[in-house]
Amino acid sequence: MEPAARHPFRTLWIGVVLLGLILILGAVISRRHAAAIALPVLGVVQDFALTNQLGQPVTLADLQGKVWLADIIFTRCPGPCPRMTRQMAEIQRSLAGKAPVRLVSLTTDPGYDSPVVLSNYARRFDADPQRWQFLTGTKTAIAGLAIDSLKLTALEKSAADRTSEEDLFIHSTIFVLVDKQGRLRGIFETSDADQEWAQVRPAILAAIRQLERE
Repeated sequence: MEPAARHPFRTLWIGVVLLGLILILGAVISRRHAAAIALPVLGVVQDFALTNQLGQPVTLADLQGKVWLADIIFTRCPGPCPRMTRQMAEIQRSLAGKAPVRLVSLTTDPGYDSPVVLSNYARRFDADPQRWQFLTGTKTAIAGLAIDSLKLTALEKSAADRTSEEDLFIHSTIFVLVDKQGRLRGIFETSDADQEWAQVRPAILAAIRQLERE
């Protein structure tokens, strides 16, 4: 007598287990597929003309075909900017040797943050100029990209509201993600709490990978 005939229930049980595994795998794939469509188009980045830390002109065309992550800071910032830049540096390290994702940091303080000042600031955080651009320009050009296209806030404080000479601006503490077609696809709140950042950082990297696959 064949083994299968001697143990019909064992054969049936194996089939049930295999079916269960297939259903579980299907559910996992389905959830991943659902997550893969969870980055809606939030806006379209308009063309811009700014200057990076190397004194080179940068326009939207230079970023077309690349996923890029952006924030807004200023080098004299006594508040969240150093922390945000350290966090962006962590993202840079996580991207090392991988797809040509770009990082963009805009300044709210173009009167002070010249390319030379931005270059010195970038070196403090080991910014790779081939991947990470620190951009300055006219106030109008910066506002056009930061506020109109990327939905970032940047407001100059009145003298009466400043707590120090360097307390010059109120600005967003978020990272925004742009896809290869120049469309705003993600907004991520940064945090000075290590536990919260530990959750946000992998979410940013997962979103970057998703847009890279599109």
